[in-house]
Amino acid sequence: MTELATIDAIYGPPAPHWVGDGFPVRGYFSYMPGGMRRLSPFLLLDYAQPYDFEPTDNMRRGVGPHPHRGFETVTIAYQGSVAHHDSAGNGGVIHPGDVQWMTAGSGILHREYHAAEFARKGGTFQMAQIWVNLPAEHKMTEPAYQALTASQMGVAKLPKGSVTVIAGEFAGAKGPARTFTPINMFTVRLEAGGTVDLPLPEGWNAGLLVMSGDVHVNGKDARGNDLVVFKRGSGGISVRAETPAELLLLSGQPIDEPVANYGPFVMNTPEEIEQAIRDFHAGKFGQLDE
Repeated sequence: MTELATIDAIYGPPAPHWVGDGFPVRGYFSYMPGGMRRLSPFLLLDYAQPYDFEPTDNMRRGVGPHPHRGFETVTIAYQGSVAHHDSAGNGGVIHPGDVQWMTAGSGILHREYHAAEFARKGGTFQMAQIWVNLPAEHKMTEPAYQALTASQMGVAKLPKGSVTVIAGEFAGAKGPARTFTPINMFTVRLEAGGTVDLPLPEGWNAGLLVMSGDVHVNGKDARGNDLVVFKRGSGGISVRAETPAELLLLSGQPIDEPVANYGPFVMNTPEEIEQAIRDFHAGKFGQLDE
């Protein structure tokens, strides 16, 4: 790799907060100036670092029914299991290594909660959720759901680690996710002393979440729960692990369109947001029982 991408900033971990009663997360874009536009096409990154849950008989520990329109939600399971149901009739459970990729499109209701077996037994829970924007021409597409299992992921072996490809391609390994715009979404695992060179196509945005470990990235040090943000441009990302490390790379071609957002709706204009609210209250997103 002859040229390295310029690091724009390294952000330390924001304070954790609870989403519902099942997801203790750090919300990285909410405190980063211009985050929603700065890392387009990505709109949100919530990371639930490892957290130990006690066994419970509460089979609804999580988040109740709520709406979305205009984007996609991507949930990556690292430890623990999450169940999902939505108003389009989709549902299922993701286990470690699996990914739930939901296209909200024109509008959907869904709920997310700890899978029954995990809730009963308790254990360590670790997840990441990313919101991916949709371009204007696809914001009102039909809702859809991709249940991506660990066995479907592309995996590139490294001398001291591996790259798991959820979306995009790396070293011949291809991810199973179907995307509306070009995206690379990788989980990188490195042993101490392991290295990897990751591509950053010209004009793409990129962020690298250090989920655990101490790493050296393009000449700078980052540690667990740091988010490394790169300037848009060309070059690449060179990582060396000083200790065993786990990282999440999000990179993609920006959607350079206006963004209007209000809670669970992300559209292009305030008028479209107002219409989304009216449609939700009119029951046009379907029905979903508690």
